Parts: sequence; structure tokens; C-alpha cells
Amino acid sequence: MTREEKFMKEAISLSEKGVRENEGGPFGCIIVKDNKIIGRGHNKVISTNDPTAHAEVIAIREACKNLGTFQLDGCEIYTSCEPCPMCLGAIYWARAQIIYYANTRHDAAEIGFDDSIIYDEIKKNLNKRKIPAINIGRKEARKVFKEWSEKKDKERY
Repeated sequence: MTREEKFMKEAISLSEKGVRENEGGPFGCIIVKDNKIIGRGHNKVISTNDPTAHAEVIAIREACKNLGTFQLDGCEIYTSCEPCPMCLGAIYWARAQIIYYANTRHDAAEIGFDDSIIYDEIKKNLNKRKIPAINIGRKEARKVFKEWSEKKDKERY
């Protein structure tokens, strides 16, 4: 068994845990740095009433806490399923090095976890999406952006 297969087996084991403990859907994730697991997560959407409590998000939060940083440079993501758009965004924001996944998004859709609406909506103009997005308060909000852009002691990320 390769090291990648070993780590993936751990992510899949976490997906089983979430299902068996009725905490959420069948999704698990680990984050590895320097051959050491630094973050673990399984889906807890049901048990926490939090639609963002996906395995990847939970694992990212734990890994960042353990590393003492908001970035996952040099880290590998092992997830039991191809990340949904939200999780993929979080992985990119965290700047992980690589993603290994087991099930595909099509496999997930077959059991009721279909993210195609989100992929389809992202491609549309804001005024054509199912959930309206209305721009208000921009003038006031731009002032805060200006303050940030002029801030001398900001930490870029």
C-alpha cells in the first residue's frame, strides 16, 4: 500500500464515522504535512446544524489551529470525495499543495449530494441566478476597503 493509499484509507474511515454516529453525510478528510496528519474532519452538518460543517472545512480549521497559521503551505488534502465548491474554495484560500480524492462529485450526486446547481449558478451573471444578489451600500463599504488598502501594519494573505 502506498503512503497516499494509507492516508486515503484514514479519510474514508472518518467518512464512515460520521455516518455511523449520525453526525452528517459520508464524507471524511485529513490534512497531511511532512507525512504527519495535522488535521482531521468528518461531515457534521446534521449534528451541528451548520451547513458549512463539511469534512474539509473542519479538517482545515484543525490543521490551521495546529500549525498556528491560516495557510496550509506544503500540505496535502486527502478527502473521501471530490470537494464541493465551498470546500474547494476553502482549500484554495488555504493554499494547500495537492488534493487527493476518492469518490467523484458524480458518485455523490447519485446518493443525493448533487452540487451541480452551484457549479451551474457560478457560471451565470448575478442577475440570472436563482438567489438574487443585489448591490447596496457600496459607497460606505468602499471606505473600509480604502482604509484596508492604506493600512500600514496589515498582514497580507
